[in-house]
Amino acid sequence: MTAPLLAVEDLKVHFARAGRGWGRPPEVVKAVDGVSFAVARGRTLAVVGESGSGKTTTALAVMRLAPITAGRITLGDTDLGRLEGEALRQARRRLQFIFQDPFSSLNPRQRAGDAVRAPLDLMKVGTSAERTDRVAELFAQVGLRPEQQHLFPHQFSGGQRQRINIARALATQPELVVCDEPVSALDVAIRAQILNLLARLQRELGLTYLFISHDMAVVEHICDDIVVLYLGQIVERAPRREFFARPLHPYSVALMSAVPTVHGGRARAAARIQLSGDPPSPINPPAGCRFAGRCPFSEPACATEPPPLREVAPGHAVRCRRIDVVDGTPRPILQAQAV
Repeated sequence: MTAPLLAVEDLKVHFARAGRGWGRPPEVVKAVDGVSFAVARGRTLAVVGESGSGKTTTALAVMRLAPITAGRITLGDTDLGRLEGEALRQARRRLQFIFQDPFSSLNPRQRAGDAVRAPLDLMKVGTSAERTDRVAELFAQVGLRPEQQHLFPHQFSGGQRQRINIARALATQPELVVCDEPVSALDVAIRAQILNLLARLQRELGLTYLFISHDMAVVEHICDDIVVLYLGQIVERAPRREFFARPLHPYSVALMSAVPTVHGGRARAAARIQLSGDPPSPINPPAGCRFAGRCPFSEPACATEPPPLREVAPGHAVRCRRIDVVDGTPRPILQAQAV
């Protein structure tokens, strides 16, 4: 089996929060609490979940923009968690980030061409003439005209600004591109254009994407594999087709049931499920299943025994005690009630 390009093993990102009073230890926010996944070269792994699930913190940790409390992150043969200083700076040529907001992620006083050229200058990639040619090539790749290099960000639409961000991310010819909700701030009509652009660039350049999103419709369009996070832990991990055909974890079912179809109905996965309450605090997560307090199908043992993330089908793992495997087929022990 081919080794993955990106491997994340038991990643934990905990933040100390002061303010409990003199002499008392600080509270610890367990933003990411034992996450493991791998991304094969040339594929797209989507990390999904509601706000506060830990998906963006996971992306920032992969980029070494958030502190790693424990665990291991490797890019090919490189252990990113051990790199510091110049070694880390050089490794950043191999992985780049596309930010969520195309407006605030560009310097309003910097021309578009200079923004795309900046990584090349910082990394001292090629000669000055080669950098100029590379910027022109990148503008063409993302669908921008050569003369637009001289314009400022306020002279572009939201979709065009995101194209500039994509060009900047590709400047150093990275192997891995981390996309943090790259279309959530765009109009619906523009989202498909950007997603199609990302898919085309992946085919042409052999890129690998770690795609962060809360939009299941977007994820279905772009991803090869999917990881569902809840309160800092993976609750389900599966290939795209298997997941969207049959989500197993109750939280995944609830996410899918909230996606409207083109016919005005609900998602294929289930009838509409409404979750009550808010996620527990990441400072003091429950002893058992972290979703038990909101799960309409939980039983007493769910609140006391933490379920393991177990593989119930090839490539399909779920963290739920209410999943049976019958004749090799995983089946949830639940029946959703339509509302």
